Amino acid sequence: MTIEPKRHALADQLPWVAACAQAVSAGRNVDTALAKVPPHLRAGVQALTYDVLRQWAWAQAVLPMLASKKPSEPARSLLVCCIAMLREPSHYVSHVVVDEAVKACKASHKLKNVAGFVNASLRTLLRDYETLNKAALNDWVAEFNHPIWWIKRLRDQYPMHWQQVLKANMQAAPMVLRVNAQRGTQASYIERLAVAGIPAVAIGHSGVLLAKAQPVNNLPGFDEGDVSVQDGSAQMAAHLVWQSPHLQGLTRGAKLLDACAAPGGKTAHLLEAQPKQVTVPAHVLALDIDATRATRITETLTRVGLQADVVVADAALPGDWCSIGPFDAILLDAPCTASGIVRRHPDVPWLRRDTDIAQLVMQQQALLEALWTQLAPGGRMVYCTCSTFKEEGQWQIDAFLSQHPEAELVPSCGHILPTDVNGNLAAHVELGFSHNQAMGFDGFFYAVLDKAT
Repeated sequence: MTIEPKRHALADQLPWVAACAQAVSAGRNVDTALAKVPPHLRAGVQALTYDVLRQWAWAQAVLPMLASKKPSEPARSLLVCCIAMLREPSHYVSHVVVDEAVKACKASHKLKNVAGFVNASLRTLLRDYETLNKAALNDWVAEFNHPIWWIKRLRDQYPMHWQQVLKANMQAAPMVLRVNAQRGTQASYIERLAVAGIPAVAIGHSGVLLAKAQPVNNLPGFDEGDVSVQDGSAQMAAHLVWQSPHLQGLTRGAKLLDACAAPGGKTAHLLEAQPKQVTVPAHVLALDIDATRATRITETLTRVGLQADVVVADAALPGDWCSIGPFDAILLDAPCTASGIVRRHPDVPWLRRDTDIAQLVMQQQALLEALWTQLAPGGRMVYCTCSTFKEEGQWQIDAFLSQHPEAELVPSCGHILPTDVNGNLAAHVELGFSHNQAMGFDGFFYAVLDKAT
């Protein structure tokens, strides 16, 4: 379906979109830039900016072919955004984009003198699109919209699937919900969605995949905690924790640690997913190093009507917070490159550097070592990252296992790729996910480690 943005709005939005994209080019987080956008424009600017960032490298490759003269930085940013919006198959009506770009220029003190240049450049793109597109696609960075170091790393680590992963990263992610098992079932919630005119299908234990993304205030029972927004891959964490034989055999309340817990989605899911046969409520400690982000854990728990102890501390320094340990299970959602969630955060490829990986691997290793000491004999640690890079996943765990003979690697998902052609799709099926539902998954890695008694 072709989208024709409201003419009065697009000209107002484009300068903000250009400013957001320019901020990412300068190494700043897109969310920080979006926070400066007027509230009445923010949602539209975010949607446009995300679309632009998904075609950012291609647009930058095309721009020099449109005109010999180098535009000013404000003009360049606006042009690149409009070029990105016009990449086929485009969601936008081409003549509307051109007309509104010119209108935006004429309304800007900095850009009014280049309105003609912008108009001519964009019309050249429309006229010579096939030739320009073919020339741009000679470059991998332009074709796949990722830095070359990222492309080569995926090619080396996933020689059969690297192109599919990169192409999946350039698409918008679907919206997936998690039904609060303490308040209802997938089937009953899908019926409520149908009454509200929102088509959806069940995925996994408690997931619901929407046919189309919705504002959360459109979701029945969201404010009451009946449902939360959480990707299909992230929903595996709580179930992998509760599958522990040690937890299921306890006659007292389990002591659970959610390390690096903000914004609290997995903390809430740990509490929601407690099996009915485990009758004594679990005691959950939610830990995060960032005080501002930790407030979101409390907000999440308040909305779903559940309780946990929220502590601001460094998980790598258990001496500062471990008074209630040892823990029966630990969930470590470790800091990582976020290379698996590019569909949801399209600025990530342009903010990361190749050198970041080694630093993050060291941080993950420190967390694994520190938290392992806080796990009770017989207990379970679930280690996960939202990364497709093996340095942060399987290779990290291989190194850990080589130093810890008391750790048993329990079969689980391993690396999950943001596509339905990855080698671990069988794991999806085992956990209740099927081929045609795999689009509901971000890139993730899981390792389940049981500690010998």
